[in-house]
Amino acid sequence: MDTLALTSWWPLRAPLLVAAIAVVVLLVWRGRRWWSRAGLTALLVLLLPLNVLTGVNAYFGYFRTVGELSGSAGDDATTLAAIDAMSPTARTLPTHGEVLSVDIPGTRSHFRTRPALVYLPPAWFAHNQPHLPVLMLLHGTPGAPSDWVDGAEATGTLDRWAAAHHGVTPVVVMPDVNGGFTADTECVDGPPGNAETYLTSDVPDYVEHKFGVAPPGRAWAIGGLSEGGMCAAMLTLRHPQLASTFVDLSGLAGPRTGLTNAVGGTVSALFHGSQPQFDAHEPAWLLTHDRYPAVAGWFEAGGQDGPAVDAARLLAALSARAGITTRLTVVPGAEHTFTLWHSALADALPWIVARVDGRTPATGPTTRSPAIVAKTPTIMVADTAHR
Repeated sequence: MDTLALTSWWPLRAPLLVAAIAVVVLLVWRGRRWWSRAGLTALLVLLLPLNVLTGVNAYFGYFRTVGELSGSAGDDATTLAAIDAMSPTARTLPTHGEVLSVDIPGTRSHFRTRPALVYLPPAWFAHNQPHLPVLMLLHGTPGAPSDWVDGAEATGTLDRWAAAHHGVTPVVVMPDVNGGFTADTECVDGPPGNAETYLTSDVPDYVEHKFGVAPPGRAWAIGGLSEGGMCAAMLTLRHPQLASTFVDLSGLAGPRTGLTNAVGGTVSALFHGSQPQFDAHEPAWLLTHDRYPAVAGWFEAGGQDGPAVDAARLLAALSARAGITTRLTVVPGAEHTFTLWHSALADALPWIVARVDGRTPATGPTTRSPAIVAKTPTIMVADTAHR
């Protein structure tokens, strides 16, 4: 049952659609009696939302199977207690990484979150464990930390890289940025919670001390999709001592309460009406008021994702002027989906590793002016509501 596909027409979507059509036909032809109309209408009320939800899910590629929807797709994830129980002398190099579910406390932020996921590559289990670099991956809204494992299939991407590089990848931490599926902090300290303090203080402290990784700074990168993409750029610009590299996938131009680059009610909703506080979190403002010669940034968006493309082009140009080693990738025909983010992570990973680890050569152009790359997408779908 867990492997039942949710994105293809068979075996779930087609029967649901046929059932809905059949109920409509019966309602028109046979719904003369009140009890018949009531029963058929109730059934239709159930079937129509199910058809819409399965169609939207298939379009965006959010949950691919029933197992992912129920959460059982994470059965391969181990526990922190199991890792702690392994003595260093007993550890053998596994053939794949381990995904842990961990509670990262909001010690300083007091931000209440859902459990984070942490990917430990095979090299982490070596007897002479290296101080591995770190990649923090941020999700969007609506969303959860598991989006990177489920929708974007990050575990497979990381395992393939590790298999080709002696078990070495960064340790990847996927924290909760919002505290709820539909919540939206935009990764700032504001009325929804102190998300910025959580992500820049509580999470790094926990990861460094719990997993023995390299300290924040040169060996850390922050990446994200949609809202998380904007957060990756904004947090790195505001806290360059935390990370040297950011990957902004389909992010907007800055913290926004809407679905476009228009500021709208953002200042009042997230910054208590303070324009200076908003400016201090606006990437364009930061890039025109400081220089970042030690930072590198990767921007990627689907060519049909208008707001994200506009933001990427603007911020890539400003980043290059601010001394940031910048890469801009626009995928023709692609929009705002996990298919794009899955391929983007695979494309960016060699570049990320070269930045934070230094032992693997970077691929593709990385220049002081934004290198614009066009790719042929594998699918053209969109999710402009997912930020």
